[in-house]
Amino acid sequence: MSLLVLSAADVREVISSFGTTFLQALMGRVFIAISQAGEKSISRISPDIQTPHRTTIDMTSHTTLFMPARISSSQSSVEGTSIKVVSVPRNQGDVRGLPATTLVMNEDTGAVEAVVNARELTSLRNAAGSLLSATLVRVHKPERIVLFGAGKQVESHINLFLRHYSSIKSCTIVNRTLNERALDLFKSATAAFPRVSSRHCCLRDTIHIPSVPSSWVRNGTHIILIGSYKPSMQEAEETLVGRAVAAVKPVVGQRINQALIVDSRTACMQEAGDLLKAGVDSTSMLEMGELLLLKKPQSEFSPQHSPAEEKDLTNLTGFTGPITIFKSVGVGLQDVVMAKEVVSHAKNIPGAGTLIERYDTMY
Repeated sequence: MSLLVLSAADVREVISSFGTTFLQALMGRVFIAISQAGEKSISRISPDIQTPHRTTIDMTSHTTLFMPARISSSQSSVEGTSIKVVSVPRNQGDVRGLPATTLVMNEDTGAVEAVVNARELTSLRNAAGSLLSATLVRVHKPERIVLFGAGKQVESHINLFLRHYSSIKSCTIVNRTLNERALDLFKSATAAFPRVSSRHCCLRDTIHIPSVPSSWVRNGTHIILIGSYKPSMQEAEETLVGRAVAAVKPVVGQRINQALIVDSRTACMQEAGDLLKAGVDSTSMLEMGELLLLKKPQSEFSPQHSPAEEKDLTNLTGFTGPITIFKSVGVGLQDVVMAKEVVSHAKNIPGAGTLIERYDTMY
C-alpha cells in the first residue's frame, strides 16, 4: 500500500480552492453529527462517533496533544478516522507556531493512508466554524472586526471573514506585544485586503487575565472564543459570558441577539474555562449542530435578514445588554473531516504531495 505525504505547501495549494461557503458546509456536517450523537460522542462504545479525550505529554519546551477521532454518519454524509498530533509551546515567548500533523487512516485496510501537515488545517477548521457561527446568528453586513493574537488562528480568521464579508471596512489586530509576527500579519492583511482599513495595537497582560472585558463590548456584538482549551484558561470576563445566556431558545431564521453557542456541550463542560468560571451550566448552552438541525435547508448559509447595526468592539464604554458568543474548544471530528477532504482533493491534483509507493509492502 502507498502512503501520501502532504507538506505545508501542498496543503496550502489544496485549500486555496476551498470557498468560504464550502468550508462552512463541511464543518456544519460535523456539528450536526455531534448533536445527533449526543452523549454517545464521548462514550467510545458508539462505532459512529468516537472522540476520546485528548492525551497530553509534557516535553522539554512543548506540551504535545494526541487527538484520535472517528466519525461515520450516513445522515451527515461524513466518514473517516484520524489522529492529530499538535505541540503547544510552553514558553509564551515562542512565536514559531504550533507544529501539527494528522494521520489519516484507510477505512478498508486499517493502515495509515496519508500524513498531512496540519499547521494550517487546524486554524482553517476553527475559522470555518467561527464563520459558520456568525452566519447562524445572522451577522449579515458587518463593518468591523477585532482579533486578539497574531498567530495562524488569527491569520485564517482574517482571510476567511474578509473574503466572505465584503462589507467589512475596519480590521483591528490586538496583540500582547508588537513583535515581528504581529507586524508581518498586519502587513499581509493590508496587502491582501487593501479595501479594509487595518490597524494594530498592543495589549499587555498575562494569560491568566481575560483579554476581553465586558465593558469593551457593545450590545449586539458577536464574540468568538477559540483561544482557550483548558479549565484554567480564560479569554472572556465572567460578566461578558453572562450577557450571552438567554432565557429562551432563539428563533432560527431570524437575527439572534442573545445566545451562548458551543461546538460541543460535553467538551465545553470539561474544558471551557471561560464558561466554567462564569458558572454556566450545560442547559444554558446551545450546540452549533442543534441550530443547524433547526434550520430550513433552503436558507442554509445564506442570511436573508439584516441584523441591527454592527457595533464597534473598541469603544471603551460599559455595556450590560445582550450579545451572542460562540465558544469552541475544538473537536477532533473537525480534523478528521478536514484532513480527509484535503487528501481527497490532493489525489486529483497532479504532483500534489509525495507518494511513497509500497510503503506497507515488505517485498
